[in-house]
Amino acid sequence: MITGKIRMKTMLCRTWKIFFPGLSFLLFLACAGFLAGCALKDPKALASPPAMPSSWSAEIHAQGMVPDENWWRTFDSSGLEDLLKEALAASPDMAMAVERVVQAETQLRIAGASLFPSLNINGGSSWRRNWASGGKTGSTESSTLSLGASYEVDVWGKVAADVRAADALFSAAAYDEEAVRLSLMAGVATGYFQVLALEKRLDIARDNLAIANRVLDFVNSRYRHGSATELDVKRQQSAVLSQEATCLSLEEQYAQQLSALAILVGRAPQDFQVRTEAFQDLRIPEVGAYLPSDLLLRRPDIARAEAQITASEANVTVARAAFFPSIQLSGSGGLSSTALLSLSGPQSSLGLSAAIAQTLLDGGRRRNQVEAAESRLREQVETYRKVILTALKEVEDGLSRAGFSARQMALQEDVVEKASRSLFLAELRYREGADDLLTLLEAQRSLFQAEDQAVQLRLGRLNAALDLYKVLGGGWQKEAEGG
Repeated sequence: MITGKIRMKTMLCRTWKIFFPGLSFLLFLACAGFLAGCALKDPKALASPPAMPSSWSAEIHAQGMVPDENWWRTFDSSGLEDLLKEALAASPDMAMAVERVVQAETQLRIAGASLFPSLNINGGSSWRRNWASGGKTGSTESSTLSLGASYEVDVWGKVAADVRAADALFSAAAYDEEAVRLSLMAGVATGYFQVLALEKRLDIARDNLAIANRVLDFVNSRYRHGSATELDVKRQQSAVLSQEATCLSLEEQYAQQLSALAILVGRAPQDFQVRTEAFQDLRIPEVGAYLPSDLLLRRPDIARAEAQITASEANVTVARAAFFPSIQLSGSGGLSSTALLSLSGPQSSLGLSAAIAQTLLDGGRRRNQVEAAESRLREQVETYRKVILTALKEVEDGLSRAGFSARQMALQEDVVEKASRSLFLAELRYREGADDLLTLLEAQRSLFQAEDQAVQLRLGRLNAALDLYKVLGGGWQKEAEGG
């Protein structure tokens, strides 16, 4: 009876020794699964966006259309559309922005790879010969092949937070690409409009130079007949030279602007030529505005700043998770034999292991990393707030500028009409001897300045509409979460 009890205890002990490692491993996994429910959560630094005004202070065009994705077509310019296509395909700025998106996407895939176990395989074969001191020799041969796997249990959510941060940075890069695209298109349009305006200003300057030369011929004729003085001749010669200098200055500005436009388009300025059109043929669109709150979803730079906050929130979680132990699971299996380059008659092996590691003392490194991550998060929140305030200012300024420039241009058109009539009367009266040359010169100067100012004000109206398209996001819209 006693012998039977001893045998029973012996069998139970052997069974427990056999199954204890596997049972312990299962208990370990169960504990790890339970702890995973206690994983760290990202801090919510931005529960809601900053308060937005309900309306704009500046005047909004009642008939204006809010920007859409083809906003540039409202200018009715085929030359602009051709340049934009070329710029988007060849601009270095656009290519760099695309590559930044590729890099961010690659980093996201790298971070996501940590969610999966790693596998590795090893194999080898060796031969060894030994010579003993007594003259006996011996040799050994062996071959091995093994497969190993390891996996870090993301109990505290550190790996998942890394993935969230990388995903947010990928979104930020994509938003930045959209911001670069909009900025590039607006820059090309601005440059093209300036080229057309300079062409028009050159035409006006050359027309005024022709008028000045015509008056000089008449003054010389009167001087030869004794009805004008040498002073009159010198004054008119001075007016001609001054107008020639103005033409040269405008030609220089035109060449420089053309070179700048070439760089935006992605071409060498030496061979760059642009197919231009009449400046007066450009249509000036009336641009309406979204509600201020809509800017949060309509401007890619605001979306980028928000994505940066999301990445910083995840980075705080990563830094906090460093305070908790890491758990590593690994397993391996393999074959081995006593033959060279062969696995005949192999011996099999299988191993499982679990390891836990915890840093006890690091001189405050982890604590400082958490503080640094939290500081960067607060900085990103303030950056986001500043981006929004800047956007509100830019739209407000754009609406005001559009209204003022329209009124200024209407007044200037009346000025040009009256200056042109004044020059006609002044030249007629000078020919009849009723007025002196100074009156004629002043009329010439006034007409040139009025016409030149009219072109610049028209350019200002075009740029005001263009700026509104840009600061309103150019028709871009952030996709819904999960969309």
